[in-house]
Amino acid sequence: MISRIHHVAYRCNDAKETVEFYQNMLNMDFQLAIAEDKVPSTQAPDPYMHVFLDAGNGNVLAFFELPNSPAMGKDTNTPEWVQHIAFEVDSMDDLLKAKERLEAHDISVLGPTDHSIFKSIYFFDPNGHRIELAANTGTPAMMTELKRVAPAMLDEWAETKKAPKHADWLHNGKGFPG
Repeated sequence: MISRIHHVAYRCNDAKETVEFYQNMLNMDFQLAIAEDKVPSTQAPDPYMHVFLDAGNGNVLAFFELPNSPAMGKDTNTPEWVQHIAFEVDSMDDLLKAKERLEAHDISVLGPTDHSIFKSIYFFDPNGHRIELAANTGTPAMMTELKRVAPAMLDEWAETKKAPKHADWLHNGKGFPG
């Protein structure tokens, strides 16, 4: 059985620049680097640098620099806002401090955006990966209610492909009914 995510890996343009960004902007600790001249699983001759950063609580964010591969691209059929990496911060104060720090380094930041159960800011890393920092604001009762209605929402979505209204209280301005 799965005990946790071991690491999540993305591609980067420059391993050193990427490590420095995550260290300096998000206070992640650089854990280790692995470099090979061929891919261990396929034996293909393709040198790479694989770097690992501590994202907190045993979560590891990793990147591959692939100098002999074509330039990185994006999934042009998926909106930019969909594919992102979201990290949790401890409080709204931490979220606002992170925004201030990023903007002081000339990084464009969107938000905070209110999602009713958390608030987020969004920005891009040097590789064009969208990053979200989120501070939870939902109560345990809200989370319990969202979990309760999740199966019915998914079933309705599967049938209609329209947003179900089971948790409309999140965005209707009336607040949580509980």
